[in-house]
Amino acid sequence: MKITLPNIEPGQGPVLMLNMIRFRDKKIYFEQYIPAFNQVVQQLGIEGVTVKLVSEVVANIMADEDEQWDEIVVVEYPSAEAFLTIAQSEIYHEIANPLREAGTAELKLFMTRKIDF
Repeated sequence: MKITLPNIEPGQGPVLMLNMIRFRDKKIYFEQYIPAFNQVVQQLGIEGVTVKLVSEVVANIMADEDEQWDEIVVVEYPSAEAFLTIAQSEIYHEIANPLREAGTAELKLFMTRKIDF
């Protein structure tokens, strides 16, 4: 999988990935995908990947009626490059991605950066 980030310059620091998830099998996602993902991160030697929020969606307030999400997960990566290294790695696609696909019916990802105000 090739991901391009046209507005992200290298070396700009941490990014937060907003994951909007509709589950196919929540048990596979949390009991198999998450440990496999952590194994990939460890094998790639990337430090500083941290789950910041796991939250159940309880109501669809301002979204299309067909947008039904089960959970929102926010994960901090030390940099956009760290995320890309993981997401594009062969080991991720061999070990973790099949479990992510088995556990999720739909997934949207948004790369964000914290704004201090």
